[in-house]
Amino acid sequence: MIARSVALALLAATAASAQSPLPEPSPLPPPIPAARDVAWPGTMRLEVDATDLQRRIFRVRQTIPVEAAGPITLLYPEWLPGNHAPRGPIDKIAGLTIRAGGQTLAWKRHPADVYAIQVEVPQGASALDVDFQFVSPTAPAQGRVVMTPEMLNLQWEKVAFYPAGRYVRRIMVEPSVRLPTGWGYGVALETAAEDGDLKRFRPVDFETLVDSPMFAGRNFRRVVLDDGPRPQVRLNIVADAPADLAPTDAQIRLHRNLVEQGDKLFGVRPFDHYDFLLAVTGRLGGIGLEHHRSSENSVATHYFTDWKRALGDRDLLPHEYVHAWNGKLRRPADLMTRTYSEPMRGSLLWVYEGQTQYWGYVLGARAGMLSADEALESLAMTAATYENRVGRAWRPLEDTGQEPVISARRPEPWPSWQRPEDYYSEGQLIWLDADTLIREKSGGRRSLDDFAKRFFGGKDGDFTPRTYTFDDVVAALDAVEPHDWASFLRTRVQAIAPKAPLDGLARGGWRLTYADAPTGAWTATEAEQRNTNLTYSLGLVLNREGDVTAVQWDGPAFQAGLSVGAKILAVNGLAYDADRLKQAIRDAKTGGPIELLTRNGDHFRTVQIAYRGGLRYPKLERIAGTPDRLTAIYSARK
Repeated sequence: MIARSVALALLAATAASAQSPLPEPSPLPPPIPAARDVAWPGTMRLEVDATDLQRRIFRVRQTIPVEAAGPITLLYPEWLPGNHAPRGPIDKIAGLTIRAGGQTLAWKRHPADVYAIQVEVPQGASALDVDFQFVSPTAPAQGRVVMTPEMLNLQWEKVAFYPAGRYVRRIMVEPSVRLPTGWGYGVALETAAEDGDLKRFRPVDFETLVDSPMFAGRNFRRVVLDDGPRPQVRLNIVADAPADLAPTDAQIRLHRNLVEQGDKLFGVRPFDHYDFLLAVTGRLGGIGLEHHRSSENSVATHYFTDWKRALGDRDLLPHEYVHAWNGKLRRPADLMTRTYSEPMRGSLLWVYEGQTQYWGYVLGARAGMLSADEALESLAMTAATYENRVGRAWRPLEDTGQEPVISARRPEPWPSWQRPEDYYSEGQLIWLDADTLIREKSGGRRSLDDFAKRFFGGKDGDFTPRTYTFDDVVAALDAVEPHDWASFLRTRVQAIAPKAPLDGLARGGWRLTYADAPTGAWTATEAEQRNTNLTYSLGLVLNREGDVTAVQWDGPAFQAGLSVGAKILAVNGLAYDADRLKQAIRDAKTGGPIELLTRNGDHFRTVQIAYRGGLRYPKLERIAGTPDRLTAIYSARK
């Protein structure tokens, strides 16, 4: 009886609650001012202390001039150039304190935009003093490590707020940084003064500041790659150890060749100077990020000391250098934003990144940073990837340009089916297709080099960005060689295209084949990645411990129920060994199925894979009697 009474009372209370009006919503915060193309009054000061190496904390003070008393919104950069997505690490901002005239002010985060901080400016205040810490990752699980006891990567957008209501290029800032004693540094900013460890830089607009990161380190070396009458190009190297700072004369020559071949391809240098920032490290987080007058690059510690083994790193600098033209001087219109809170759109990333990927390998080969064989073998690996990219059956290439936003570049369980960020390397194949088509139609008189000079041209030292659209790309191609380029591109980029774009190989005089022995590039890549890649036979990749790190959708391993997370313990009744697995694949050509004992978590399972195709590794072979346009494309320009 008591229980029934309680239940009835609860029902009555619920009914009354349902009939009562909803509570009034919280008062709306002040609106975030729309950005205007008007100068912000005064110059912000940004002071960064980057000396706390053990705790990896950047301590920041900003002085931000204000227009008047009343509400102001401070924005933390969210949509970051080159990231193609909202990546600003607002979670790493701590200890935020805002003062004016010695008075601590209450601040509030905007409820609908966590990157917006709102505060009331008191009467009589001329500036806000903003103090906080950027608590950078102390371990890779927390994010990219940007500070170690030997080096640091200062990205100004991570350590600065900016006032809402203006284009970022209309906000001036005077930056400075205190570095650990004795450290050298590379940065595209102009140094105004040095007072011991304190480095002050000339005022720039906030957009230029964000585009001008710094590498600094205990072990530092600068190599001038070109100091002639044209804008200077420098290579700024930081390393974990002094021994890693020792490029040979021949290696320096190759990096100088890169600058020279860039001149021959594009004709102009769209910067007043350029700084390669290069970290030779196993401790700083990996990066390859473009800027207009510099680039951030990290490579393995053996980059200089074991050049042959560093194959996977040797196309990085050429790629990022090309971005000075493609992505910075010329930018897709939907990636050109006025503030860092404005969403970026990736509809033309197959040009921005895809053509840059193409030119990166071409310039790398022309400079000698990749040998002719390495360039062809690397191209074979790319072609094989996309010949087997089954996800093309459902997803157009253009849509992968949204992948940085969709997946935040997290690992995918089935990349061959989901096809994350294929705009890079499938884009590379499309531009090879275009290049060889121009060469064929023009009888060798014109090529995509002519497009590069026309589309990315200008004059030395002029780094005023210009946007481009799909129609601009089509028009520039048509001016080089008349063709239905709109249809050519739309069928490869915007349509479902189950067939891989490999026509450029055949038109270039080569075909993709598979052999039972790996190429040198394949072997070097496996060694660099510490894996056993059996994608084109069993359809899986394993690390050195036998853990499955990738499975080809609908391949033999997929059909057997294997997935990432599984571990192979035994092959045909014997303990797993990479060579033993390869031998089992060979033996299966004339024998029975391959038997694998696997473990996934607490579950053990024996699977049989009835695969008889043997080992298969991609390679290119010449098509007899055809012009060798690929070799011509990769040959140095004299």
